[in-house]
Amino acid sequence: MNESLVVNDSSASLMAGEALPWIEADSPERNSSLEFSTAPLDFPINPWDIMLCMSGTVIACENAIVVAIIFYTPTLRTPMFVLIGSLATADLLAGMGLILNFVFQYVISSETISLITVGFLVASFTASISSLLAITVDRYFSLYNALTYFSEKTLQCVHLMLLGTWGVSLFLGLLPVLGWNCLDEPASCSIVRPLTRSNITLLATSFFCIFALMLTLYFKICKIVCHHAHQIALQQHFFATSHYVATKKGVSTLAIILGTFGASWLPFAIYCLVGERDYPSVYTYATLLPATYNSMINPIIYAYRNAEIQRSIYMLLCGCFQANKAYRSRSPSEV
Repeated sequence: MNESLVVNDSSASLMAGEALPWIEADSPERNSSLEFSTAPLDFPINPWDIMLCMSGTVIACENAIVVAIIFYTPTLRTPMFVLIGSLATADLLAGMGLILNFVFQYVISSETISLITVGFLVASFTASISSLLAITVDRYFSLYNALTYFSEKTLQCVHLMLLGTWGVSLFLGLLPVLGWNCLDEPASCSIVRPLTRSNITLLATSFFCIFALMLTLYFKICKIVCHHAHQIALQQHFFATSHYVATKKGVSTLAIILGTFGASWLPFAIYCLVGERDYPSVYTYATLLPATYNSMINPIIYAYRNAEIQRSIYMLLCGCFQANKAYRSRSPSEV
């Protein structure tokens, strides 16, 4: 989704300190949307592309560890860890897509590879966002149906959610490759070439629907957490201060999860709806780069904070584990 910077004004040139040699001001057909380059490597590399590639490298390394730990640890087979593994896999593919996009853009540039790369990134990031929704649904049901959560039916529901998540993501990723692109009609291009305006509007609208659903579910989770904390306080005769602290901690964690997700993706999703293809591409880069940070933060929020995954990391890196140190597996409701 990141292509070489082509702008028609001088703002980006001033940022680079000089006129960028790949700008073709005398070509009216060129627009300032993100666009794949077909020129040989005889110009400076776009610094925005370097930052996206570095972001992809960090994302791939972080999530590769999570995927490896979940895959090679037999005890991490509960529905919660299956969904975390799905999220880590999607983010791993997104990171690899950013790296490959950088390599293909400056080394092996062609329209076919451009379509495949964009489709791969669309599918990966869609799977990442959809996996976040699936984790939210799982957390809600772990609280709403706590007594029947650890059952075979729950695992079947998780598998159905994963099937839907990856099926829809693959479908959306194949759309540009199968012909829904603007290569033949440059006027229909969006801020991210070769995606059409209607295609990127569909993706942005889908994001807002998922975000609204996550807000609703986390609001219900917050109500359940507050209710449970109040009931525990009454049963164990806690002071009101203890009840307040427990409730505040749960609400704060939910706010961090939603705040991180919204701050990462909302700017780019909004710009996808309001931006035009002839806008300076620096705006696209400036909103797309923070969106990739969400895949960088996901393993920290959903994986590395989990005690079981921490124990597996210690066993993997240190080759030993202190048996006298108490660990307990967190349930999905422990947000």
